[in-house]
Amino acid sequence: MSRMWRSLVALVIGLTIALPLTAAEVEGVRLWRAPDHTRLVFDLSGPAEHKLFTLSGPHRVVVDIADTQLKAQLDTLDLKGTPIAQVRHARHNKKDLRVVFDLKQQTNPRSFALRRHEQMPDRLVIDLYDEVKSEEKTLQQVGGERDIVIAIDAGHGGEDPGALGPGRLREKDVVLAIAKQLNKQINQRPGFSAKLVRSGDYYVAHRDRVNFGRKIRADLFVSIHADAFTRKDARGAGVYAVSTRGATSETARFLAQRENESDLIGGAGSLNLGDKDDTLAGVLLDLSMTATMNASLDIGASVLSQLGTVTHLHKKRVEQANFAVLRSPDVPSILVETGFITNPYESKRLRDPKFQRRLAQKLSEGIVAHFESRPPAGTWVAANRGAEARRHVIARGETLSGIAARYRISVASLKEANGINSSVIRVGQTLSIPSG
Repeated sequence: MSRMWRSLVALVIGLTIALPLTAAEVEGVRLWRAPDHTRLVFDLSGPAEHKLFTLSGPHRVVVDIADTQLKAQLDTLDLKGTPIAQVRHARHNKKDLRVVFDLKQQTNPRSFALRRHEQMPDRLVIDLYDEVKSEEKTLQQVGGERDIVIAIDAGHGGEDPGALGPGRLREKDVVLAIAKQLNKQINQRPGFSAKLVRSGDYYVAHRDRVNFGRKIRADLFVSIHADAFTRKDARGAGVYAVSTRGATSETARFLAQRENESDLIGGAGSLNLGDKDDTLAGVLLDLSMTATMNASLDIGASVLSQLGTVTHLHKKRVEQANFAVLRSPDVPSILVETGFITNPYESKRLRDPKFQRRLAQKLSEGIVAHFESRPPAGTWVAANRGAEARRHVIARGETLSGIAARYRISVASLKEANGINSSVIRVGQTLSIPSG
């Protein structure tokens, strides 16, 4: 009996060895150009090991993908504006696929694999980072006051289209159009300077978006989205600030989870506390986050009140959820949902350039109203604000008496200047502050 079992085992092993393993296939190749790097994405039918190395004389990047066949076309890639002169391929060691990138200039390559996630297949991502050229920095004399800096983040991009609406309307396209309009309108305001996190169709990892805001020392980071929900009747714009403890609604929790998964789709391979002990670092970080969160809620209230004049609001207060892109410890940050792209009515409006401009205008007015009422010290807005033109956007928990005391005026004069007959005020309401 034991001899028969040994024979069966030997037969099974022999058949297993003899059976050919199914090779992976490269089913598609895409290329994205970002300001500082070029990204190539290989869609694979299954996971595959790879090895990357460089050669010089001339400069080349070589990628060997184990036991893989090429089914996609490489000669259709648009190489214009990239460091790649041409792409070649051949068999290597009989069963491996070798892809060679002939370069116009040297790059710093990086590669990583992404496992299958939702609608996205297994992928191999190759990033070719441009060589950083050393430039002599010159100091520009811009006077004694600085601009209020706004970092504008268009969500998703590149590999990550974001949510999809009717007619294959892509969130990444809608929010980039709105972000560019907002950037234009903010930059037209005296004393304000806006900068786009991404200016084209490429992906930026959450961490890099956050670091962008900190690098330019932004006074506000605003991330623009047009998300989806499980129900097509979900509608309305919303404004979100970060929460370290949980979401204020099931919708906020759902959206945060969805947005935080973007790095898995788009492909993504700080407050300096290094010299502090763990206890002190934790205390400092908590204090910084609390102040930043409170400022974010105040700005969010001002933006939400303006959005409500042009579109339906999903919630009439600023909600909180643990969005990864809002986790800067020292830059006030808000995420604006301009509407639900899965709602047929809102999708139609979101693709309309006129509506995009109106949304951007209201976003701009909400941001500017907040900073004109509470300009950071040392800014041009703070130095040039006239007492007769002062405005105050009401935040949560504020009262007329508290606002009057802050500006050293009487409650009666504050009511008279704003035509208020009672003590009832609402969050986001803008008050004119009369001279003392």
